[in-house]
Amino acid sequence: MSRIETSILDGLDETSALRALPESQLQAVADAVRQEMIDAVSVTGGHLGSGLGVVELTVALHHVFETPDDRIVWDVGHQAYPHKILTGRRDRIRTLRQPGGLSGFTKRSESVYDPFGAAHSSTSISAALGMAVARDLDEASAKAKGAPAPRRRNMIAVIGDGSMSAGMAYEAMNNAGALHSRLIVILNDNDMSIAPPVGAMSAYFARLASGGTYRGLRETAKQLGKLLPKAIYQRAAAAEEYARSLVVGGGTMFEEMGFHYVGPVDGHNLDHLLPILKNVRDSDQGPILLHVVTQKGKGYAPAEASADRYHGVVKFDVLSGVQAKAKPNAPAYTRVFGESLIKAADADDKVVAITAAMPGGTGIDLFGKAHPDRTFDVGIAEQHAVTFAGGLATEGYKPFVAIYSTFLQRAYDQVVHDVALQNLAVRFCLDRAGLVGADGATHAGAFDLAYLCCLPNMVVMAASDEAELVHMVATQHAHDSGPIALRYPRGEGVGVDLPERGVPLPIGKGRIVKRPEGARVALLSLGTRLSEALKAADLLETAGIAVSVADARFAKPLDEAMILDLAASHEVLVTLEEGSVGGFGAMVLHLLSEKGALDTGRVRVRTLTLPDTYQDHNSPEAMYAEAGLDADGIVRTVQAALPEQKARSGAKLVSIGNGQR
Repeated sequence: MSRIETSILDGLDETSALRALPESQLQAVADAVRQEMIDAVSVTGGHLGSGLGVVELTVALHHVFETPDDRIVWDVGHQAYPHKILTGRRDRIRTLRQPGGLSGFTKRSESVYDPFGAAHSSTSISAALGMAVARDLDEASAKAKGAPAPRRRNMIAVIGDGSMSAGMAYEAMNNAGALHSRLIVILNDNDMSIAPPVGAMSAYFARLASGGTYRGLRETAKQLGKLLPKAIYQRAAAAEEYARSLVVGGGTMFEEMGFHYVGPVDGHNLDHLLPILKNVRDSDQGPILLHVVTQKGKGYAPAEASADRYHGVVKFDVLSGVQAKAKPNAPAYTRVFGESLIKAADADDKVVAITAAMPGGTGIDLFGKAHPDRTFDVGIAEQHAVTFAGGLATEGYKPFVAIYSTFLQRAYDQVVHDVALQNLAVRFCLDRAGLVGADGATHAGAFDLAYLCCLPNMVVMAASDEAELVHMVATQHAHDSGPIALRYPRGEGVGVDLPERGVPLPIGKGRIVKRPEGARVALLSLGTRLSEALKAADLLETAGIAVSVADARFAKPLDEAMILDLAASHEVLVTLEEGSVGGFGAMVLHLLSEKGALDTGRVRVRTLTLPDTYQDHNSPEAMYAEAGLDADGIVRTVQAALPEQKARSGAKLVSIGNGQR
């Protein structure tokens, strides 16, 4: 692609400077923003297609509205890179998703222009409505006190058509329509899933419908119409709505929810966008929904030609669009899961797979190619996915619900009430368990152990490597007596040989991986920290400390006999997990307390978990090191717990890697 001059962005660190530009220069600004974004993401990786699709819309919004006093809430936030470039963060845009750099999503602590943090979908309308109601209350309070009325701020939610598949968006719209508060919702339709073709005529009618004259006449007609006989009024209203739908492309559903619908309009045509946005801004009615049609990947040929419009990318060459691909050392956990599930379905026609708009991210895309009639992508609707699976389970089917750990949080009531309480055999497959690196705290699978282990009837497993994952999928397949959850991380496995077929594991039974004679320390790992536990054991043994290592496999039910034996026969017991406080370690401590294993004080127990904070994005390795869950951190924890180290200062340290710790 040809290079575009970006110097026009110099000096546009505040949106007031953008508002001072004549409209004739705004397309040049948009072109420069697009070029800046492509160059930056080619260096950092991240979400590309969605941001390219809203460049003109972003420029128009910041030109028309008085941001940051007017609030723009971007749903999900992965399309907000152009927004960041225009709001004082251009000089840091090449730190996107890098350690210490900009977040890949909107983040309140990052800028006053980010009024609401996001990374999960379908929250924008609720948040913007809350802001609108707060504004209305402030205005009412000022009026009651006789104070000057504050400036009437605009609250704008920008939500994609994909995010509109979640029920929360409609709950918010229903509430907004009932409150009749001034709220602007911009529906960014980038899949043409709703909109008819758009053009000059559609833009003309959208501009007409958004104007004050039309709205005033329409409201007057409504009031006059109510004086007519009911039957005549209803027919007239129906005729008006039908005629309006012919010229502005529908919106009946939104109108029924109390919104004034405007659109569709071409989201890449500033001549169309700007006057409509001004009309919407100046309206004293609310709420309003503006339907904008955009194209993912707009303006970058490789993205426009790609099936997923380059939704998420690693580093790439700008001219060719070719993405850098590291040669994998081992198959990814996601692929191992998908292939294992296919084998289960090959042997059992009751196996079905469910995902919530993440088939590629969960391996369900592989399953879908093999068994399309038994694959269900329900959209961004995790609550529905879980209860839908519960319904399938009541009829004897074996539903596997593949959802990111962080996204299952959205369906917790359904997990509790619709599955666990009824003891339905739903199989939960939690991808991205643990830390996820550049996506940061919003996508970290930190809490599933804590929120699942507390549920009666629930079985919770964690795979320590890709071979164990194969066996655990088989365990889920064989388990028909209630809900069962399996968690596994993002990324590649550790490189072990994979079994041809999985073998179901005994429920609640762990395994001893190594137990040398005279071991004083036991490391009890759940999940993929097992490899770090083995490294730590080797390092400690160089210092003369013999270490046993066990793989718990199950967080619930626990292998009580194995854990009580480890506690009785070792001086130090350390639990390891890729989860928050309140998970596996808490379960082990509860067991030891309940069984009186802590009464003698012989064993010192330490629980290594993720820190009780939200960790900023970094490489997973750096984040686990920060948490003390790498071999180095495990060694430090063990040494600090040993009796001889407690009795003196200046503990003996062992060599880790190339340095002394």
